[in-house]
Amino acid sequence: MPTIKTHDGTEIFYKDQGSGQPIVFSHGWPLSADDWDSQIFYFASRGFRCIAHDRRGHGRSSQTWDGNEMDTYAEDLAQLTEKLDLRDAIHVGHSTGGGEVARYMGRHGTGRVAKAVLIGAVPPIMVRTDTNPGGLPIGVFDGFRDALVRDRAQFFREIPAGPFYGFNRPETEFSQGIVDNWWRQGMMCGFKAAYDCIRAFSETDFTEDLMDFDVPTLIMHGDDDQIVPIGASALRSSELVPGAMLKVYEGLGHGMCTINHERINADLLAFIQGVQSEQASA
Repeated sequence: MPTIKTHDGTEIFYKDQGSGQPIVFSHGWPLSADDWDSQIFYFASRGFRCIAHDRRGHGRSSQTWDGNEMDTYAEDLAQLTEKLDLRDAIHVGHSTGGGEVARYMGRHGTGRVAKAVLIGAVPPIMVRTDTNPGGLPIGVFDGFRDALVRDRAQFFREIPAGPFYGFNRPETEFSQGIVDNWWRQGMMCGFKAAYDCIRAFSETDFTEDLMDFDVPTLIMHGDDDQIVPIGASALRSSELVPGAMLKVYEGLGHGMCTINHERINADLLAFIQGVQSEQASA
């Protein structure tokens, strides 16, 4: 398996398929590079080099005890891009991966970055604070931690079968295969990494990172996202990122890269190719 070794000895697995301008995909919690397969196939078939890594503690990367937080995730991503010598790259992050992209660009700059895309992403900050009154109560994330400790395997069946893909909505066609694939990826994640990452994606404040963006940025979000509510995420991020384009998908949920991949891929391609995108609801 292709891997790099980071400065602290962690092995990071990555996929590297296709050739051309690189697109780097950062996945959500508690998944892996496999969650991007629909995008990798689509873009590698259209003349792009697609790279997707398993975040430390996730998938086929080392199951780390320490370093399961955003600064280290961003450092790992920086080392991956340097070791693969990726330049003029488009960075695409979903959910927690959107936070990883934001922290990477905030801490390591955009010298290797051409464009950025945040999809259903957690920035600027998910948890409710005095300065973020629209965020989710800390009790929501405490509940995640409690459920994970109590019965991780069952918890990881309930999330995709319900709110993640919107399968709890009557208009969404249920897919057992998609649920099983989410569960498979989630159970590959190290227990400690899965636990720690809840804090990383919910309590990290990316406000300053977003304000440092200086490349064309597309923010994509479903207005029925039950995991990362749009009001405290994409709507705020689009105001913080200079010149950001916001594309809101009516009725779509958090897992739209999977269950609505044809639509999402087409819009991603249009943005990458520089086709003008409306800054309004889709």
